[in-house]
Amino acid sequence: MKKSNWLLRMVMLAMFVALGVVISPILRIEGMCPMAHLINITCAVFMGPAYAFLCAILIGVIRMMIMGIPPLALTGAVFGAALSGIFYKLSKGKIIAAVLGEIIGTGIIGAIVSYPVMTYIWGKQGLTWFFYVPSFICGTLIGGSIAFLLLNRLEAAGALSKIQNSLKDIETKEKAA
Repeated sequence: MKKSNWLLRMVMLAMFVALGVVISPILRIEGMCPMAHLINITCAVFMGPAYAFLCAILIGVIRMMIMGIPPLALTGAVFGAALSGIFYKLSKGKIIAAVLGEIIGTGIIGAIVSYPVMTYIWGKQGLTWFFYVPSFICGTLIGGSIAFLLLNRLEAAGALSKIQNSLKDIETKEKAA
């Protein structure tokens, strides 16, 4: 029988979302939001790609509704969050792989996907396909570096594996009647 830690995962997700909404204005200019990348990578390493993807969507939607941020809040986050978690899993727990997933997902894929969204949906003129690539890559390098340092310190202290294990469902033995 498995003991579900679903509630703990939901609380952790809610905390990541709240933290992401609050700290995202730090160093933010259009097309560059380093603190969002810190949250994406940390959530991906703690909880996996699906939760990181969901976290990025929730943060983006809240930021768009409350702060009036353009759709870059979504296009600049969801690809990197998902790839960060996927790369971390595929590498069997290498933090640098999570950072590279964020850089590729946001810095390249998200930046290129932002062009048609901002041009055709948002109505912004004078953009090219690679317009957002430099600022997205700079943002991911800043946020990714902070996440890398934070996660490495947690790993060195032995706290990272404890956090990850506490968020997993655990096997329990049923008592014989």
